[in-house]
Amino acid sequence: MENFTLKEGEEYIELKNLIKLLGWVDSGSEAHALIDNQEIKVNGAIETQRRKKIRRGDVVVFGNNKAEVK
Repeated sequence: MENFTLKEGEEYIELKNLIKLLGWVDSGSEAHALIDNQEIKVNGAIETQRRKKIRRGDVVVFGNNKAEVK
């Protein structure tokens, strides 16, 4: 499992931006497609909100990729 650490003072990161920063996709449109196709899970549930606020302790999964936000 990968770890993604929020910057000091940040409360959250939007799901679409997290997917890009993790390197799971190369562009925002690819991130949108994954979310729209219900391929992303947050804390075990399929997530369809592109701008979902991902906070510390949340776990995001795409295929064999898994990341926890710290």
